[in-house]
Amino acid sequence: MTPPPRPLRIGNASGFYGDRFDALREMLTGGPLDVLTGDYLAELTMLILGRDRAKDPARGYATTFLRQLEDTLGLAMERGVRLVTNAGGLNPAGLADAIRELAERLGIGCRVAHVEGDDLLGARDWGAGVVTANAYLGGAGITACLRGGADVVVTGRVTDAALVTGPAAAHFGWAADDWDALAGAVVAGHVLECGTQATGGNYSFFAEHDVRRPGFPLAEIHPDGSSVITKHPHTGGAVTVGTVTAQLLYETAGARYPGPDVTARLDSVRLAQDGPDRVRVHGVRGEAPPRTLKTGLTRLGGHRNEVVFVLTGLDIEAKAALVRDQMEGAMTKRRPAEVRWTLSRTDHPDAAVQEEASALLRLVVRDRDPAAVGRVISGAAVELALASYPGFHVTAPPGKGSPYGVFEAVETPADTVPHSAVLPDGSRLSVPPAPTPAAMGRVPEPPLPLPPPLPPGPTRRAPLGAVAGARSGDKGGSANIGVWARGEAAWRWLAHTLTTDRLRELLPEAAELNITRHPLPRLRALNFVVDGLLGEGVAAQARFDPQAKAVGEWLRSRHLDIPEVLL
Repeated sequence: MTPPPRPLRIGNASGFYGDRFDALREMLTGGPLDVLTGDYLAELTMLILGRDRAKDPARGYATTFLRQLEDTLGLAMERGVRLVTNAGGLNPAGLADAIRELAERLGIGCRVAHVEGDDLLGARDWGAGVVTANAYLGGAGITACLRGGADVVVTGRVTDAALVTGPAAAHFGWAADDWDALAGAVVAGHVLECGTQATGGNYSFFAEHDVRRPGFPLAEIHPDGSSVITKHPHTGGAVTVGTVTAQLLYETAGARYPGPDVTARLDSVRLAQDGPDRVRVHGVRGEAPPRTLKTGLTRLGGHRNEVVFVLTGLDIEAKAALVRDQMEGAMTKRRPAEVRWTLSRTDHPDAAVQEEASALLRLVVRDRDPAAVGRVISGAAVELALASYPGFHVTAPPGKGSPYGVFEAVETPADTVPHSAVLPDGSRLSVPPAPTPAAMGRVPEPPLPLPPPLPPGPTRRAPLGAVAGARSGDKGGSANIGVWARGEAAWRWLAHTLTTDRLRELLPEAAELNITRHPLPRLRALNFVVDGLLGEGVAAQARFDPQAKAVGEWLRSRHLDIPEVLL
């Protein structure tokens, strides 16, 4: 009887463009690996790379990865670790060529392949101002490259989880319709994609672990798609059911998590502590993927400027009203299309430190015409230096304004996207879209019921964070807030207490916005999607936390009546 294939050990060394530079070496030297991935792309990154490409057509990729390979490519080849990265950005062929040149210069034998087809900028008229247009491809192109003998695979815009589904399918020989196995790999990929967020980084209960320098995560993936999330020994941070739950909720929405390879059922995920720094992920169910691919468009939205006035001591509201009236008067001849004022009362009475006695009044203006947000704004602010409220100063010298971007997601039929794998020998292999049968021969599982509520009892006013963790993030102009309970009793209370109406009460910024609540009982979690909280997306910088990174922690700090039995 042939024994089953051994688990595939896939690590991650980058969660974004700018992540820890030494992580690639740390992961290669910290313990055994079969595959090492690096995720460098995000909505804002695509706009940055698009502007780079506009200046120089030979650029458009994440140059950091190439610099990281200077002293690690040989190490990876010696240890038999295959490298898979989306650092190719808008120019995967260019980065693949640069890696070949590097390998030749260093005298390292290295077979490089890349994936193409995601760049749809020239495929149609996307409208004025579009800088990038990229479909989110799945892992099948990566699979083809690895089966073709590649040591390094470079992609452009693929889904973050594709960096894991591609190698897993190549290793285990999964077919394109092995939905459950692929869904398990998608979940593992989603946990790994943001690097140290899975090992205690940005974690609500960070004080429980030493997270001064958390190690990067890895997944031991099994033939059925189940996995164990862990990290190299003697690295910082922790891998617990809590840290994995937090990352599973990050930038997701409902029970169905659609992707180009498979639709993963997040409501089927089961987590179990499998030893120190080991969490078993199993039971994941998959369904057919949609017939369309998400396509991300970035465009220049216009120009913005910002001035932050510091208001100190007494009469904060009156000082704010004075400078606001003065600046509004300067904008009467040519008022920008958007003018937003925000007063942050960071001041404390009778403060022993001057900064603690100060509040911040932020003015943000936007317009398509750079002249409307340039000197007319900065000049007016400077001219008030000796003619406004007592103690007048600003946090930084006013500038001339800068361009901002807008992200938009549209759907593109999968069969119209020219997904292809360019193998190490230069041959090109067309990658068909995943099969999407009308019926899978499987009855969709009904949603799990909520648990019964806790019986009535005494309550105490306390912050939500006393009994629940949270993680939040951005999806275009929307924000997601995942909230999970610490224990079954807390879940019984949370599931019936934290409704969309209660969320609106706790987060007044979201009071007038559309909010959708998605219960995930197996994770003891609720996931909320707040539409429009981020305006036109992170690049537009519509609020001071433009990626909604801290909205979850804001929610945890809000007080409500909590049963004393939970406290």
